[in-house]
Amino acid sequence: MKNKLSDLVDLMAFIEIANGKDFRETATKLSVTQPAITQKIHRLEDRFGVKLFRRIGHKMHLTGAGKVLEPMSRDLIRLARHVDETMTSIQGAIESKLIIGCSTALGKHFLTRLIALFQIEYPFVQTHIECMKNANVLDKLSTGDITLVFTSKKCDHPTLEQINYFTDDIILVAPANHAWAGIPYISLDDLLNEPIILREEGAGSRDFLFESMKVRGITLEDLSVVMELGNAEAIENAVEEGIGVAFISRLTCTRGLKLGRIVEITVGGLEIKQDLYIVRDKAHVPTHIQQIFCEFAASQNILVQLGLDSCTPYCTDI
Repeated sequence: MKNKLSDLVDLMAFIEIANGKDFRETATKLSVTQPAITQKIHRLEDRFGVKLFRRIGHKMHLTGAGKVLEPMSRDLIRLARHVDETMTSIQGAIESKLIIGCSTALGKHFLTRLIALFQIEYPFVQTHIECMKNANVLDKLSTGDITLVFTSKKCDHPTLEQINYFTDDIILVAPANHAWAGIPYISLDDLLNEPIILREEGAGSRDFLFESMKVRGITLEDLSVVMELGNAEAIENAVEEGIGVAFISRLTCTRGLKLGRIVEITVGGLEIKQDLYIVRDKAHVPTHIQQIFCEFAASQNILVQLGLDSCTPYCTDI
C-alpha cells in the first residue's frame, strides 16, 4: 500500500458498491457526488495496486482481490465505529442503563453487592436487577429486554454465550449446637434419618444435590424432609432455629458461619460444586457499558471484596 488510508469513506464506498448498489445510489447514501465515488474506488485500486471490480453489463462485480478486501473492510469500519463510540462515551461521565437478570439464589446473594461496588465507581449508570425463573430470564435476554444474565443452570441456545464466572461449594450446615458439630465428618447413611430442609423443586442447588446423591444410590424418598423453602436465607434461618440440617451454597451462608450461628458438616465421600455463569446474547452487539461491567466483575480486587477469591474463579474468560 503506497499511502496510509486517511479516509474510511473510501472503504465505505467500496462496501456499498460490493453490496450491489450502483455509483448513483452510493453517492446519495454517502452525501457526495457520483464522480467522487468513482474517484474513491480508483484511489483504493491505486493504493493497493489491484483491480477491485469488473463491469459485466450494467453491474459491478468483485474481482478476486475485491473479495479478499470486502470482509476486512467491514471489520475495519466496524472497529472504527466502535472506537468512535467508546471514546465519545468516556469524554464525560459514563451514563447508561444496565439491566441484569438473575435466576439463582447464589446470584441474588452476591449480585446486589457487586452492583453496589459498581455504582460507586460508575454512579451515572442506571442498574436494574430482575429476578425470575431461568426460562423466563433467558427469554428476556434473547429479546434484548435484559442485557446480561447470572444463572447456575446450563443453557442450550445457538445465540447465547455462557461464560463461567466462578464455582462455589454446596455444603451441609447444621445448628451450632448440633450433635454433629465438632466431629471430623459424617457418612451419607447418617443423613437418612436426620430432619433435612430442602430448596424448592426446580432450584439449581437442589438439582446439583440430588444428581450427586443419585450417583451414590440415595434418592429424595430416602431422606427425612421436614421443610422446603424458596430461598437460601430462609433455609439458613430455619437451620439456625434447629428445624433441621440443609445443603446450601457456601457463599450464601458465609456470614452465618463466621458469626457461629450455624456450622459446616463434612459428609464423607460427597463433594458438590455449583457453577455460576454470566450469559449474554451474541445476536446483540455488546454495549460499551456491558463490556465495562464484565471487566469490572472479573477484576481480582472486586472478587476479593465479594468473597469470591475463596471460590474457583474463571475471570479470564470474561
